[in-house]
Amino acid sequence: MTQPFELDLHSEFLRADLYLNMGQPAEAARILGPLVDAEPRNEAAQELLARAYYGSAQLGPAEEALRRLVELAPSNGWARRALARTLERQSRPAEAGVHHRVADALGAA
Repeated sequence: MTQPFELDLHSEFLRADLYLNMGQPAEAARILGPLVDAEPRNEAAQELLARAYYGSAQLGPAEEALRRLVELAPSNGWARRALARTLERQSRPAEAGVHHRVADALGAA
């Protein structure tokens, strides 16, 4: 009897990180989708997914991933700054300003 496929979340995270570091953000995002679905409260996976989407200019999905990350970790200054920049790239400076101000207050670079 065969065993059902079990996703090795840690290995998949490392594989996605490798793809992102190799300059293949779209492939990293493809790998991370099921991982984030399996562990929706995993901040590290959510952040890596947001970086992958942003790096492959998938701004709508990047915004969605960053908003989920901000929900999980409201004091994450990096997430606030990245969300602001994503909104700016979508020509939404007023919305971006709010997140820039929060990032500034949190001391994010």
